[in-house]
This record gives sequence, structure tokens and C-alpha cells, in this order.
Amino acid sequence: MLELIRKGLLASLGAVVMTKERVEKATRSLVEEGKLSREEADNLAEELIRSGERQWEEIQTSLSENIKRAVERVDVARRTEVDALKDRVENLEKRLSMLEERFGGA
Repeated sequence: MLELIRKGLLASLGAVVMTKERVEKATRSLVEEGKLSREEADNLAEELIRSGERQWEEIQTSLSENIKRAVERVDVARRTEVDALKDRVENLEKRLSMLEERFGGA
């Protein structure tokens, strides 16, 4: 019975997005209906919360990896690379300005 209830809650409430409050409310309701003991409800709530946290971490990791791969495929310059190029351009502009002053350029 407990396993059936657990699967039902995971399916109907979406374990990944379940907040602790929603889990506790759902399990409290099951206790009030006499479907679970308080101990079973507490254990179920802990299990659902741990499962949701694990799934959320997996989703975040997967999303981060997918974004990283997508950015690499687009071949976008990193901020550090852009900053380094800006520094080089500034340095070259200063050197050019000095040469123009020295030799009377445009």
C-alpha cells in the first residue's frame, strides 16, 4: 500500500517540483484519511523530499552541461577573451598615437 501511495504521489504531484510544504500536506492528509501511520507518512515525506532534491540536482547538472555544449557549438568568445582583445586594441591605439605624434601622421 505504501509503495502504491508513494508512486501515486510522485506521479500526480511531480516529485521534482514538490515543495516540502506540499509533501507534508499530502502525507498529513493521508494520515488523516487513515491510509498511513504517522511514522509511514514521515518516512514517505523524507523519501519524497530526498528524491525531489536528487532529481532537481540532476536536472540542473544536465541543463548546465547542455548549455555549455550549445555555447561551445556556437563558437562564442568568452568574456576573458573579449577583455584581452580590448586590452590589446587599447595598447595598439596608444602605440599608434605615439607613432603619429612622433612622425606626424594623420
